[in-house]
Amino acid sequence: MRGPIGGKRNGKVIGQVRKPKPSLQNNQWVLKLLDDPSLAADLNYSRDQLVTKTRGNSLCVACKGGKFLCGKTRCPLVVRFSSYFKSAPLLQSTDLDGACPPGVFVGRIGYPYVYAGPLVPPIHEDTSHYDQPESWFGKSIDEIVGFRSLLVRGKHRVHVKKFEDSGKIMDQTIDLALSVNPVDVELNLKKKPSAALVLDDQIQPFGPSALLKKMSVSNSRWDHHIQKAYFDDDLKASEAVTTLFQKGTMVTKIQRAFSVGAFGMKEQRRLVPTRWSITAVDSIISKDMMEKIRTFPEINEYRVYESRYLDNRFEVLLMPREWSYEAMEAWYPGTVWNPSGRNIVLYSDWEGFGGRSTYATIGGCYYAARLAVGELLMKERRQALVVVLREAHPGYIMPVGVWQVRENVRNALRQKPLKYNTLEEALTRIASQFQIPMKQWIQQSNLLRNTIFQRRITDFLSDDYRK
Repeated sequence: MRGPIGGKRNGKVIGQVRKPKPSLQNNQWVLKLLDDPSLAADLNYSRDQLVTKTRGNSLCVACKGGKFLCGKTRCPLVVRFSSYFKSAPLLQSTDLDGACPPGVFVGRIGYPYVYAGPLVPPIHEDTSHYDQPESWFGKSIDEIVGFRSLLVRGKHRVHVKKFEDSGKIMDQTIDLALSVNPVDVELNLKKKPSAALVLDDQIQPFGPSALLKKMSVSNSRWDHHIQKAYFDDDLKASEAVTTLFQKGTMVTKIQRAFSVGAFGMKEQRRLVPTRWSITAVDSIISKDMMEKIRTFPEINEYRVYESRYLDNRFEVLLMPREWSYEAMEAWYPGTVWNPSGRNIVLYSDWEGFGGRSTYATIGGCYYAARLAVGELLMKERRQALVVVLREAHPGYIMPVGVWQVRENVRNALRQKPLKYNTLEEALTRIASQFQIPMKQWIQQSNLLRNTIFQRRITDFLSDDYRK
């Protein structure tokens, strides 16, 4: 999981928010919470399934899921418990069978020896949307956590460079990763799946896990574009990724195949941990688009695009200048990366016309948003200076993956833009949609400051000369 937000380089703390002091009670508040009929009426659980640990100074002890002392609008533990206890009765055996979406996961702990394997829910129905974030926009956190918590991760230890010699389980995992539709899978696990729900701001949530003894996979049909790239072991991985995207293959499917070493020169193929593959694919695709976008003419007006989802507010500003890009995030107290802070924390990273050569300090969100912006500019065959601004509010009670940034920005850019003649007018609109004063955004932003306070040579030329 990405580290605490206070550890990033380009951050500023703004605003003042008081944090209530918790009382120092120490009891098994979780059990009492679940005994509350208003919260647990539809849960099917026994106390034997639950182990709780509490600390005397825990804010959760004082809150008990009802006072929202952490600043969130809902208790994330209640959401997690609800999903877990609804799925727990289906996961009480070492034998599991279901329709794999298809979905696979490659871990990163212990690299270069990692755990790889399928994500399989204990149900037989159309599960294709279970591992397809492109279809999730508009769904609630409860819905997403609900169906993702059913995905059991089967784990098989393998060396990232020697995966092709790792036996049948790895071969079957690759088979699933390249499949186009849900596939019936039977898992024989070494023990019952452990009770867990993995949440991370880079990857999609998934449920419990267990080591694999063996698995059986029914006949599957591969995506023919991905299949062609898989068998072309003279094709570079980056070329495979960009070619598949240009042919209309979903980003999620490309990321899945990339993670199981399906692309690249034969001797260079290797497994890529899922969280790394997500950002790598977003970066490769968007970087390829930037090469083309820099050759297009500039847009001729100021545009503002907007999107709201999961209590994340996005404003996307396009300006009539040569290509450059900045992503900015503001995290309110009680949100994922500012869980116990008293102040709003604001972060940003950017690139100029020539792009960047270092990893963005704000992580995968930077590349996910850049991909979405690139799609619009490629469609219009235009270039622009782009600033993506995001306010994450306390209603974003738990991370669901970087996909929500990509899909939020995509949703914004599908809308009809608000057009303005001046930057001042565009910033006035954005300021009206955000709680943070625009002055604070400008102080943090490199591109906005440069645009406002530095004039270009063409600004001194007459309109006739510019024509």
